This record gives sequence, structure tokens and C-alpha cells, in this order.
Amino acid sequence: MTESLKRLVSGCRPEPADWPIFVKGAGILVLLAWFFYRSPIAVLFLSPLFFPFFAREKKERRRKHARELGIQFRDAILSVSTNQKAGYSVENAFREAYGDMTLLYGKNSRIVKELSRIGKGLANNVTLEKLLLDMGERSGNTDILEFALVFAAAKRSGGNMTRIMADTAEEIGERLTVENEIDVLISAKKMEARIMDVVPFFIIFYVGITSPGFFDPLYHNLTGIVVMSVCLAVYIAAYLLSERIIAVEV
Repeated sequence: MTESLKRLVSGCRPEPADWPIFVKGAGILVLLAWFFYRSPIAVLFLSPLFFPFFAREKKERRRKHARELGIQFRDAILSVSTNQKAGYSVENAFREAYGDMTLLYGKNSRIVKELSRIGKGLANNVTLEKLLLDMGERSGNTDILEFALVFAAAKRSGGNMTRIMADTAEEIGERLTVENEIDVLISAKKMEARIMDVVPFFIIFYVGITSPGFFDPLYHNLTGIVVMSVCLAVYIAAYLLSERIIAVEV
């Protein structure tokens, strides 16, 4: 099994929170089968498209969760830095940050769950460096992972932990500011891309309603199936290209 196939299979591993993706993917398959082939049997032939779609949606969801956690982590680090200035050790500063983040984001937020995990790990004599590294690897957030590596190195060499916390929070804040500015700049282009994604379906639907039978030669015959399959391939390629153009990462 190739590495790309392994990544695709692992990306398609279902979780309880994946039901919305299943429903969305099934709806898209039904939509494509009806507009391009006018046949429910086409859903079976189009079903292989579901797997890359599912993997891509899960990857996008993880990216959004990682970004959300990064925002919350910045505030947690600011809280830790403040607690350290008040005289707490770095371990106790993280424990105190749990209460601050609970008030700020609620007990069901991702950062509160992560801080709770850290608190339990510290209670079981797991080092803070290892807990932060584990958090960075699981979250998929590069800011958290880089902070964990720097924190571990500074802890071993006796670095200024309060300064590291403050500098990390400032760096994450600057990166988030740049990301928000980019989002604002390309938000109009994203909206245009979403509109262009559905325009072909509206055209087919409108023509089909106003001129019944106009598209009949394109369905239920070999030539029509070939033509519509080419059109579907072109549509998918255009969609992927537009997604690649508007996908900007900092």
C-alpha cells in the first residue's frame, strides 16, 4: 500500500462527529447523479468520489479546530505568564490558567479540556514538557508544537520562562492578526468561488424547467454519458483549482 493510499485510508477513518460529513457527502453524490446522469444508479459509480471528499473535509475540520485551539492557547499562555509574575511556579501557573480559561471560554472549550489533561498529567508526575509536546502533536497546531519544543529546551537550560510565555503569546497573536487580515482580503473571492460552484447547477435546473426535454439527448445513452462524464471531470477539476487558489496559509 502506497503512502498516499495509507493517508487517504487513515483520513477516512470514521468518528462520532463525522455524521454531518456523511450527510453532506451523500447529498452531493445524489446531486451529481441527478444533474449529470438523471439516474440513481449513478450514485454507485460516483461513490468513490466520497472517500477523497470525506478525507478532505476531515482535514479541513482539523485545521479549523487547530486554529481555534491556537487562539485559545494564546490566551492561556498570557494567563500562565500573568500567574508566573504573581509568584506561581510554571506548573502551578498552568493549573491556575485552567480556572481563567474556564471563565473565558467555558468548561467544554478545547483549551479547558487540554488544560484539564495537563493538570491530571501533572498530578500523576508526568513532566510539563512531555504534556505540552503531546498537546502540540495531537492538536496539529504548529504554534503549540513549536512552543512545546522551545519550552522543553528552556526548561533544561534554565531559561526565563516568563519571558518565553510573553514572547510566545505575542508571536501567536501577530500570526493570528495576519491570518485575519488575509481572510478579510480574500473573503470576497471565497464568496465568488462558492457562487461559481453552484452556477452550473442553477443553469441546468433553469433550462430544464423552462425548456423541458432540452437536455434529454444527454441522458440514458452512451454518447450522453460520455459527454456528461467529461463535463463532470472538468467541473471537479475547476472546483479543486478554485479551492487551491483561495487556500492561503500563514
